[in-house]
Amino acid sequence: MVGDAAHHLGRVLRAERGQLYELSDGSRICLARIEEVKRDRIEFSLIEELPAPKLTLQTTLLLSVVKFDAFESALEKATELGVGTIVPLAAARSEKALLAAAPKRAERWKKILLEASQQSRRLGIPALAPVVKPEAAFSSRPEGLRVLLSERSEAPPLRSVLKGHSPASSPVISVLAIGPEGGWTEAEFECAQSHGFREASLGRLILRTETAVVAALASLNYALGMD
Repeated sequence: MVGDAAHHLGRVLRAERGQLYELSDGSRICLARIEEVKRDRIEFSLIEELPAPKLTLQTTLLLSVVKFDAFESALEKATELGVGTIVPLAAARSEKALLAAAPKRAERWKKILLEASQQSRRLGIPALAPVVKPEAAFSSRPEGLRVLLSERSEAPPLRSVLKGHSPASSPVISVLAIGPEGGWTEAEFECAQSHGFREASLGRLILRTETAVVAALASLNYALGMD
């Protein structure tokens, strides 16, 4: 191991000879033992390959930009729950100051995705798309089950939207859209519906963004996952 990763492990975490770590090259994960710690290089010996099953549910998360602490928590949890692609949305009711600052946070967000992937023993890191408007995201998503979380009273519960959907083949593709703190506008609802999205509610209580991400993704994984 060389570069920034070696520097962080050796200088920040104070890694020592004999300690065990999990290493991944993107195709497999191995348990390894540190044999030598140098200034900017750490040498390992591989002990055994660890199980890292491939995800059978491929979910794209369309996530409206909200306050960065909540947004970054949502990125972390979405990664742990297996999301394959995350698309930040510049929704009509997203705070304009947050949207202006979002591009500068991209590298930080990618680091969060990397660390969450390592923690959850994922082989791949979720793809992070540039910030786009909902209309563009709704029209360009892959085919599959499309769900738009909604606070409207007439929205059916998510369990009824997922009822009848089962993993008939692998991979299973789904798209989940979550709005900003102020909710979707009527125009955004209409655009989503025109591109095949179905409204779904998580209940009568108002959830924080990061809570909605966890609840909805866990439900999708339960209903559509093949493992």
